[in-house]
Amino acid sequence: MAGFDFDLFVVGGGSGGVRAARFAGQRGVRVALAESGRMGGTCVNVGCIPKKLYSYAAEYAEGFADARGYGWILPGEPVLDWALLKANRARSIGQLNAIYDNLMTSAGVERMHGHARLVDAHTVQVQHADGRVTHHSAATILLATGGAPWVPELPGRELVVTSNEIFDLPRFPRRLAVVGGGYIASEFASIFRGMGSEVVQLYRGEQILRGFDDEVRNFAAQEMGKAGVDIRCHADVVRVEAAGEGRRLILKDGSALEADVALYATGRRAATADLGLEALGVRLAANGAIEVDARFATSVPGIYAVGDVVGRKELTPVALAEAMALVDQLFGPAPGKAARVMNYDNIATAIFTHPPIGTVGLSEAQARERCARVRIYRSDFRPLQHSLSGRSERTLVKLVVDDASDRVLGAHIVGADASEIIQGFAVALQCGATKAQFDATLGIHPTSAEEFVTLRELTRT
Repeated sequence: MAGFDFDLFVVGGGSGGVRAARFAGQRGVRVALAESGRMGGTCVNVGCIPKKLYSYAAEYAEGFADARGYGWILPGEPVLDWALLKANRARSIGQLNAIYDNLMTSAGVERMHGHARLVDAHTVQVQHADGRVTHHSAATILLATGGAPWVPELPGRELVVTSNEIFDLPRFPRRLAVVGGGYIASEFASIFRGMGSEVVQLYRGEQILRGFDDEVRNFAAQEMGKAGVDIRCHADVVRVEAAGEGRRLILKDGSALEADVALYATGRRAATADLGLEALGVRLAANGAIEVDARFATSVPGIYAVGDVVGRKELTPVALAEAMALVDQLFGPAPGKAARVMNYDNIATAIFTHPPIGTVGLSEAQARERCARVRIYRSDFRPLQHSLSGRSERTLVKLVVDDASDRVLGAHIVGADASEIIQGFAVALQCGATKAQFDATLGIHPTSAEEFVTLRELTRT
C-alpha cells in the first residue's frame, strides 16, 4: 500500500463511513474521507436524531393532556412554538456535526469537504466545496454514501416534500397529508398529529407497516387511529396539484384531499448517482443498491460498500456493525480482540409511532414458514399510567416460540417505552433464550416490560 496516497479512502460521512474511517485511523491506517454535506449522514441530519427529537415534542403534548388526571392544572392551553423547536433542533444537530468532524481529526483521518467520484478502482476525484479539483490514489475504496428519499414519477411531484425537508417547513402545517405506509411515513404521521396537525395517511396497500408482524401492524394502526391519525388504505394518489398555498391530492378513485403540505414517504433509494460506478463496472441491483458479497466486496476488486447503499438492513446500527466488521477484515482486529463477523439475525427495531413499536426476531408469519409448529403468547392491556390519565391507549406484548425447541423466536411490543424495553429482550434472543427461561425470570412490577416474563397462557398454536 506504500505506493498509494491512502490505504483507505471513504466516500460518505454518514454512520458507516465515519465508523470505518475512525476505527481504521485509530489503527494507524492512512485514511481519507470525502463528504459533500454535513457530517453524520441521514441519521444525524434528517433521520433518526431529529425525528426522535420531534417525537419527544409530540410526547409532551400527550403529557400535558395526561397531567390533568394526576392533579396538575396548567394555567392555559400549551402552544407549540414551531420556530423555536426548529432552531433548537438545528443547534443540537450542529453540535453533533462538529463532534463527527472532531472524531475524524482525533483518529488522524484527512477530511475532505466535497463530492467524490471514482476515476478507477484506485483513484478518487474530489470536487471540493471551494472549487478545487483534486485526485487521490488509495489501495482500498469504501463506498458509504447511504440513501435518499424516493418519490414516484407522477404529475405534481415537485409540489411535495420528503423526510429531508419536513423538519424545516416554514410554517407548521395545520393539515398534513402523508403518502406511504412504511415506518417513516407512519412515524411522521404520528409525530405531526401529536404536535397538533390534522393528519391523513394515504397508503395504497391493505395495511401500513408491511413487513412487520401482522398483529403488530393491525394493533398499531388501531392505536394510531385512536390518537387521531386518519389512516386510509387502498388509497392511490395519481397526481398532486397546487391549491392556493396548499396542495390537492387526486386519488385513483376520483376523490380529492386538500392539505397544507403533502409529505411523500414512499421509500428510499441507494445514493449512487454521479459516483462513476457504471463506467467502472460496479454491479448494481435492480433497486439501485450496490451489490456486495459476504465480505462487503463489490464486483470490482479493491472497492467495498457498507450501509444503506447496499440495501440489506437500512438501520444505523447495521451500518456501524458492517463498518467495524469490514475494518477488522481489511486491517485486522484491534489488539486483544476477536475479528467481528456481521450477523443479521435478531436485529432489534424501533418504530417511533405513537404509541411506539419495538420488535426483534421473527414475525408470526415468518416463524410459521420456518417451523413445523409454533406457540403464540400475547396480551394487550391498558397501562397503569392511563388508569388516571383517562386515555384509552392500550399496549400489546407478544412472543413467538418454536414449539420443538421452546426457543423464543420473536418478541414484539406496541406501547410506551417500547424501544427501551425491546433492547434488553434482543440480548435474550441473541443468546437463544427459551420460553422456560423467560418464565423463570422475575418481572419488575408494575411495568409493561414484565408482561414478557408473565405470559403463561397460550394464545394459539
